[in-house]
Amino acid sequence: MKSKKTKWIIAGVLAAVLIIILACLSPYLLSGAPAEGLIKMRKGSTIESISDSVQTRVDATYGKRVGTMLKLMGAKVENREGAFRIPQGMSPFTAARFIKNGAQSGIRFTFNNVRTLDEFAQRWGETFMDGPDAMRKAINDSALCAKYGKTPQTIACLLMPDTYEFYWNTPPEKMLDRMHDYYNDFWTAERKAKAERLGLTPDQVATVASIVEEETSKADERGKVARLYLNRYQQGMRLQADPTVKFAIGDFSIKRITVPMTQINSPYNTYRVDGLPPGPIRLPEKSTIDAVLDAPQHDYLYMCARADFSGYHDFTRDYKSHLDNAHRYQAALNSRGIK
Repeated sequence: MKSKKTKWIIAGVLAAVLIIILACLSPYLLSGAPAEGLIKMRKGSTIESISDSVQTRVDATYGKRVGTMLKLMGAKVENREGAFRIPQGMSPFTAARFIKNGAQSGIRFTFNNVRTLDEFAQRWGETFMDGPDAMRKAINDSALCAKYGKTPQTIACLLMPDTYEFYWNTPPEKMLDRMHDYYNDFWTAERKAKAERLGLTPDQVATVASIVEEETSKADERGKVARLYLNRYQQGMRLQADPTVKFAIGDFSIKRITVPMTQINSPYNTYRVDGLPPGPIRLPEKSTIDAVLDAPQHDYLYMCARADFSGYHDFTRDYKSHLDNAHRYQAALNSRGIK
């Protein structure tokens, strides 16, 4: 009888202890992150610094619980490096285990509407660990560019605007390796054949596309503008593209291109140089590259922005008609006080 009573007492104590343990652990096992957070860790991080980061990016109480769990797990985090995404609802225990195991989260990187390589490097550096200067150094490294069959002037052809995913600690060269793969995937045999029929290399097509994108914001006009420049190029005429002058000057805010501007000495100034500039003047969209490859046939050689400021252009075959359009546009600029 006494033995049976003792067993019940022991069972009761064990149950009470278990209840206490579960009550203590429940905040770590059953509670969830109140918001999503991306935790970035460099080598040399401590559990305390990770806990502080979680507190800052997710929630104070939650961050302390993650830190406690890391300590209980005996996590060695000093050599951990990367970004770890804590989704909303993830328990502190799961988050700690996730960080302890070092399974990085990918970061989506979208870039479009980018003009200069410097601007691209800045965007990259604001998102990834090595920063903008490391990317600037990489894309200006002639030897590295040559690895991809490019130069610092044509490396922009590799950087095709879209959404990609990289780890936070991906170095610039590894990023360029991946972009080279995407570039090769885009330039299928069919696209290369279209470029060859135009008498252009893929990088020259991208250069034309970059001019077209700067020339018109109207997607439904890009093929027409592309064909005009192809006509001029194939007939041996200078492109005389205003955006190349802006690029040569380094100021895309210019509203009016003057005669002195067209005389600037630059390999990008298509008023002075024959053929195409040495590389793109912006990072062209894939759709614009396709617009060049599939440009509809016409025999226009001249174009001028419409005087109604609609963003579209008037196209002509002869220079006299072009001058008439240009005079109307210049008068419209004058009437609005645009210099």
